[in-house]
Amino acid sequence: MSWGDDTRMYVALVTASVFFMVRALIIKIAAGPDQAERANQGLTVAAAGTAMGAAVSLWLTGEAVWFAVSGRQPDLGLEHAQPAADLLEQVAASGTVTVCSQCATRRDLTEGDLVDGARIAGAAAFVAESLAPDAQALVY
Repeated sequence: MSWGDDTRMYVALVTASVFFMVRALIIKIAAGPDQAERANQGLTVAAAGTAMGAAVSLWLTGEAVWFAVSGRQPDLGLEHAQPAADLLEQVAASGTVTVCSQCATRRDLTEGDLVDGARIAGAAAFVAESLAPDAQALVY
């Protein structure tokens, strides 16, 4: 590889980093421990987004709400995968974690039950985030 190739690669990486730093990535996970690989994929993508500098907003619905409940985070038991609690912690450290309000109510959960930094919000907030300019929403 020549110096020119290295320079082009560096410019491409910097450009990609800047692109992801300003773009919002909204990830909604509706899969719980009963669909471990799907849930893990959503958590992994959210953590990768934060690592790349994206503004990540992770939404947990249905059985996925348990990932945000302090002391009740399920172990997905997947080989070659980071534990779900570690991935969620990474996302919460630099992004936002939101639990669906209806899902929380059906499970008698309040914000006091959630891990530090997690919140409860409804569908209108999800739609508002998803429709923002330069936002990309993914659903798992």
